[in-house]
Amino acid sequence: MKKIPCLYAIVRFAPFVETEEFANVGIILLAPTEQYFDFRLLDRRYARVTRFFAEMKPEIFNTSMRNLRDELQRVAVLLRERDRDQVLNLDTDFGRSLFAEIIRPRETIIKFSEPKPALATDPKAQLKALYDFYVERNFATQEYQEALMVKGLRGWLVEARLADRFHSERLGDKTYGATFPFVESGLSHPLKAIKPLYLGQDDPTRIIDHGGQWALRVARLRKRQRLPQELLFAVKGPEEEGSSRSEAYEEAVEELRQANAAVLPFADKDRILYFAASS
Repeated sequence: MKKIPCLYAIVRFAPFVETEEFANVGIILLAPTEQYFDFRLLDRRYARVTRFFAEMKPEIFNTSMRNLRDELQRVAVLLRERDRDQVLNLDTDFGRSLFAEIIRPRETIIKFSEPKPALATDPKAQLKALYDFYVERNFATQEYQEALMVKGLRGWLVEARLADRFHSERLGDKTYGATFPFVESGLSHPLKAIKPLYLGQDDPTRIIDHGGQWALRVARLRKRQRLPQELLFAVKGPEEEGSSRSEAYEEAVEELRQANAAVLPFADKDRILYFAASS
């Protein structure tokens, strides 16, 4: 299958020159030989950006992205018109020059990465894949997030000199069980268990399903009398408030509590360690 050479750049939002911090907010992509130019910009779930730059008014982000979108749309129209008039033909220099002009360093809060090459069978699909990776961070799956949470909690336990009390263990019987990364064992039965749980998925349905899956596991294990009396879920949910995702998060948390499990925000380090240390 034919591979099409592409150039892409990551769009970065950097409102504070002093710190040089930035957030990835989009991708622009050019396939010079195909006269293809397109872009994808963050237009939803931008609370993580505005919260990261908490000192900045959200209107600044919204206005900057709107102006950038207008500019990139003008570029796309210009390239299409030249292609339609057959002025561009297969001369790729114009497209490359225009791309270079777009990403040229300027004293603005919108920055671009250095141009990066890519080979793609479908430039449109490549643009989506790059956006999903750099902006949506699709590599940060549910499993990845929970692995990071487990690692973080293990570090807290080491700092508090509690790590030796906990180990990973499958709780259950020969027909049904679930693995908890932090279990404190007693002489004849487990004393307590802690499970970091990620409930910040993009789809509200997935949030409810994941929480409900663990609530069901808890109910089944309690029925088999295979759970310690003290069980804690340390949960991480969506960043934004008042959204369908946050409503789904609250529903999932309530279902876990109805299963007689304690639930604390993963950010509440002190209370999680208090639970771990209590006798």
